[in-house]
Amino acid sequence: MRALTYHGAKDVRVENMPDPVLIEDDDIILRVTATAICGSDLHLFRGKMPGMESGDILGHEFMGIVEDTGSGVSAVKKGDRVVIPFVIACGHCFFCELTQFACCEATGPNPGAALNRKNISSPPALFGYSHLYGGVPGGQAEFVRVPKANVGPFAVPGSLSDEQVLFLSDILPTGYQAVLNGEVKQGSTVAIFGAGPVGLMAAACARMLGAEKIFMIDHHPYRLEFARTTYGVIPINFDEIDDPAESIVAQTAYRGVDVSIDAVGFEAKGSTTETVLATIKAEGGSGFVLRQCIAATRRGGIVSVPGVYAGWLHGFLFGDAFEKGLTFRMGQTHVHRLLPELLEHIENGDLQPEVIITHRMNLDDAARGYEIFNDKEEDCRKVVLVP
Repeated sequence: MRALTYHGAKDVRVENMPDPVLIEDDDIILRVTATAICGSDLHLFRGKMPGMESGDILGHEFMGIVEDTGSGVSAVKKGDRVVIPFVIACGHCFFCELTQFACCEATGPNPGAALNRKNISSPPALFGYSHLYGGVPGGQAEFVRVPKANVGPFAVPGSLSDEQVLFLSDILPTGYQAVLNGEVKQGSTVAIFGAGPVGLMAAACARMLGAEKIFMIDHHPYRLEFARTTYGVIPINFDEIDDPAESIVAQTAYRGVDVSIDAVGFEAKGSTTETVLATIKAEGGSGFVLRQCIAATRRGGIVSVPGVYAGWLHGFLFGDAFEKGLTFRMGQTHVHRLLPELLEHIENGDLQPEVIITHRMNLDDAARGYEIFNDKEEDCRKVVLVP
């Protein structure tokens, strides 16, 4: 099969790779019909995430048709059209029983570690996202093996196109969970840092839930303008405004917003010190956006973090957060829990996630798609690949 593989920073290639095969009784083989490049894939592309090995197959946003099933699969059958959550969850461990699927303790690099007292923070497996998360081959390929297929694959109706439902795999539930974590409701004020795909999905969901005022902070004018015209945000370009948080506070009766959403993560542009420390691997990236979130949020408010972080950060301003009585909510997305209601919103026309797509490319052109997305060329917001 053809698949996109990693070979180092900014070196990804579409190559011929062995076809996947069934390994466990609850595996399926999926023929991929659509896959997308996620903003968090760029952390891998830039060589910023540890645990990547040459030849790893990338991609965690994908959907397709079930081609084959293991003997223990009962939830789906050959020919079913399904979306695949990017988190691989067992469905029956302590955390899955709590519907905290992104905390599953049975699928990651150290399955059952909590029970064996080896590593209670062992993460779940993710598709195509480094050996820190299980080293599971991803879906930017013609075919992919999907483990735990009685839990993950989510059937979608034929009345909806691939583009309408593809983002159920990650960015739509991730943006939705971010606003749910922020307790966004009718009349809420929200600041979203980052106008990438997750930030845009968060804006769409915040607007759907009745947010009164949404600030969006970025420095790419084309992304800010799209968010303004599509979701009615108040754009703030941090290349033009030195302190976005100060501007937000001034526009909210000098209190701050109810919730700030960090949809950027550890690769935010930081201070000189942070840049040096990150370069020598002394810390995991920049805490600039988190500091802005703390400053922009009102007393008693919430900071919601869907952006990816890895390793140590300094300058967190924990004292400021404590003094303001802030609540922090963060982590990978419990995709499985959110899919049914999000599909209903799409069917009802409440959400149109496909409007953010700007580039549709063949899988063989995936390396170029990464370059366009990474370099923000051609006003790129989102790339969808078709094998």
